[in-house]
Amino acid sequence: MSDILHRAIKSINADAVYVSAGTLDEIKWLENTTPISVSDLEAKILEIETADNNKKTAQADLKASAKAKLIAGEALTEDEANTIVL
Repeated sequence: MSDILHRAIKSINADAVYVSAGTLDEIKWLENTTPISVSDLEAKILEIETADNNKKTAQADLKASAKAKLIAGEALTEDEANTIVL
């Protein structure tokens, strides 16, 4: 959780200075950083997780589309081609 927690904190306050053991309950705000509420962090984490999942799903769909077009002998879009470049 520490990576997504870091992304959430920096998304809300790019200048935040803090120390954390990776959980919402163990954040120590440093250098006069205004604390971010747990509820705001939870909401931002959910938003980031949803965006990450949507990106993974879109990439998987694009790859499946590329495969289907290759099998059918159809032209690929550049984005589809990029999913299969090794």
